[in-house]
Amino acid sequence: MRVGIMTSGGDCPGLNAVIRGAVLNGIKSYDYEFVGFRDGWRGVKEGDFFDLPRTAVRGIAKQGGTILGTSRTNAFEGELGGAENISRVLKDNNIDALIAIGGEGTLAGAQRLCAEGLPIVGVPKTIDNDLDATDYTFGFDTANQIAVEAIDRLRTTGDSHHRCMVAEVMGRHVGWIAMHAGMASGAHAILIPEVSTPMEQICEWVSEAHERGRAPLVVVAEGFVPEGMEEAFSVRGVDTFGRARLGGIGEMLAPVIEERTGIETRATVLGHIQRGGVPTAFDRVLATRLGMAATNSVNENAWGTMVALHGTKVLRVPLRAALNNLKRVPMDRYEEAAILFG
Repeated sequence: MRVGIMTSGGDCPGLNAVIRGAVLNGIKSYDYEFVGFRDGWRGVKEGDFFDLPRTAVRGIAKQGGTILGTSRTNAFEGELGGAENISRVLKDNNIDALIAIGGEGTLAGAQRLCAEGLPIVGVPKTIDNDLDATDYTFGFDTANQIAVEAIDRLRTTGDSHHRCMVAEVMGRHVGWIAMHAGMASGAHAILIPEVSTPMEQICEWVSEAHERGRAPLVVVAEGFVPEGMEEAFSVRGVDTFGRARLGGIGEMLAPVIEERTGIETRATVLGHIQRGGVPTAFDRVLATRLGMAATNSVNENAWGTMVALHGTKVLRVPLRAALNNLKRVPMDRYEEAAILFG
């Protein structure tokens, strides 16, 4: 059997470990051949791929990014999009199955293609950890570690200048990174999309910390919507899936906090740095296991499914389980963290 692999959407630490796990398991257990499609759905639609022998994945588990390249191309847009053309590309190149590694947009495209008869299995990927069908996604642990290291550095300059520091982290719809990084770094306020916190409350937490002689630290997810606003802050248009390009809520909050509290306030957007660098040990192991499990799914013709972590076990669930059902931060988790605010 000849199997294609693609990575789509935002890059993420651990992608290369998935590729390596899938290829090694396929070669050693099933004598499969592998090819890698370049730049996500673009490569699949255009038939742009290269061979993936064992030597091509040697030592890549520790590398960040993806050796296949990625893009936010939609599988159904353009003259080359859709099930008919993609099916022809696979057939013409003797590719018997496709492993699609990506987030909700990628998996939604894969599910539509599967419904039209294409042999695809999925691997969930998002640093936001917002897919409900799996307990953790690879890349989340690395993003948290990077955020904590950066925030620890911000605290030293905040302490030196007696400033309030606002650290903006990724998190479009959910606040898992903000929650974990904020708790780990001892934030005095954590602002997440799930909770529309009033500015009065934010400023009260900042003032409480300052009155105790601390340099206040606020960690905010990019998708946070303050009370009184109707949608997340965005001034950069939309992406190819029609979603607003977020970023800048920290810069919006900082002058308001300074004006209302009288405390000098600075904001830093961590942005894409959270996606970069080498994956943590946890993410390398998780990604490798998911890649191996994806190849097992191909061997069992489990089309329309994706691999997922439940507890410590890697299981198989329908692709639709990951769609339109975000895994949000529960209120009891937020209330637990809020005890430490101020």
